[in-house]
Amino acid sequence: MPRTNKTARPEWSRKIEALRHRLNLSQGDIGERVGLSAMAVSRWERGAAEPDGGAYISLGNLAGDPLCWYFWLRAGLSSEDIKRVLPEANRRLARNSATPLRVVHAGAGKSTNKGPGFVALPLLPVYASTPGYENREAADLGQTLPERLIPVAIDWCPNPSSTICMRVKGNSMSPLILDDYIIAVDTSQARHDELINQIVVAQNLDKGLLVSRLIRFDHTDALISDQRENDTASLALGSGWRIVGKVLWWMGQAR
Repeated sequence: MPRTNKTARPEWSRKIEALRHRLNLSQGDIGERVGLSAMAVSRWERGAAEPDGGAYISLGNLAGDPLCWYFWLRAGLSSEDIKRVLPEANRRLARNSATPLRVVHAGAGKSTNKGPGFVALPLLPVYASTPGYENREAADLGQTLPERLIPVAIDWCPNPSSTICMRVKGNSMSPLILDDYIIAVDTSQARHDELINQIVVAQNLDKGLLVSRLIRFDHTDALISDQRENDTASLALGSGWRIVGKVLWWMGQAR
């Protein structure tokens, strides 16, 4: 059977093959280390079958930093999951946390600390699309370094250490949120029951990030746009979508 063109293979397939070459191992060697056969590894590298969660975790253990995070993300683990089981990961991921700021007024003399508190929120170099705008960008948000920090009043962020910012692509959440707006997302608020009718960001490993409104129809949760002509995304078990967090606020230049 002719070998599948590398450009046609999924990213995870190419990364597995690149890992094997970097470690200078055969497919049988990799299979032995993850408890599977050389044939299984061959199928991964051809893109004929994707590893299950356990295999991805084993591949991450083999890969080491930083590729391990990619494989662990494919296994369904988030940075929050990893921090719970790997205490040292807290130190690595702390760089993305909100930073407290002290406001200083020129010529005011000794600070009285009576002014409003501010935090610097990380603006990540990723975007969440609105329904109808295709976005296949996959990222472990906890591992993505910010492009810059945004100072905001602490009153805007009930959970500053869990709040991140990102840009939006698409206009199907208009008139509230427009293309290229910046949204703040509280990743500590992800329980469906507490977010019905709220604007949220969700993630699918194959379809990227999506900003939309969480609606419940009977016993099924779905992500829909405020422009109802767009398709909905189901949050049913097995859909691949998970809630990242609640959108707290947004900002941008009115058009």
